[in-house]
Amino acid sequence: MATVKEIMTTDVVALDVELSLREGLEVLRAENVSGAPVVSGNSVAGVVSATDILEFAATTPGVPTGRPGQTEWGEYDQAEVWEEGSDSPSSYFADYWADAGAQITARFEESGSPEWDILADRSVSDVMTRRVVAVTPDADVRDAAAVMIEAGVHRVLVMNGRELLGILSATDVVRAVAESKL
Repeated sequence: MATVKEIMTTDVVALDVELSLREGLEVLRAENVSGAPVVSGNSVAGVVSATDILEFAATTPGVPTGRPGQTEWGEYDQAEVWEEGSDSPSSYFADYWADAGAQITARFEESGSPEWDILADRSVSDVMTRRVVAVTPDADVRDAAAVMIEAGVHRVLVMNGRELLGILSATDVVRAVAESKL
């Protein structure tokens, strides 16, 4: 029987707890992995997958319900009556709109407000799974696969105590079967 240490991935891609979800997705894409351990210093804090981030994005409203410093209803200055020959009332807004006169597509591309990029506003630690599923490096691959099935995960961390040694993914197990190592 093969052991986990024979087929595990030792070059582990790990994400820092403070990384934004947007940055985390970029790392996962660049490294061509679907999930990674989340670390704080040298300690494993949890695990995050692309599915965790996708679920967050799908269930989070794109527009915040409030903004810091938002004026409450009834606190606005009374509007002045517009007189012919003076600036139109809409010019008031143009003074506060940095890209007044830009085409609408340019405004969408340049928007830095949180409703346009909620993933940049939240960190990996906000969506990570704190329950870490781990096996030892000497565990039998079949036992590790059974742990993955029982836990409903696609990867388990390979740890010796609190030390992260590697990661065993479903792809590692499939690769080992395909190469007849099992």
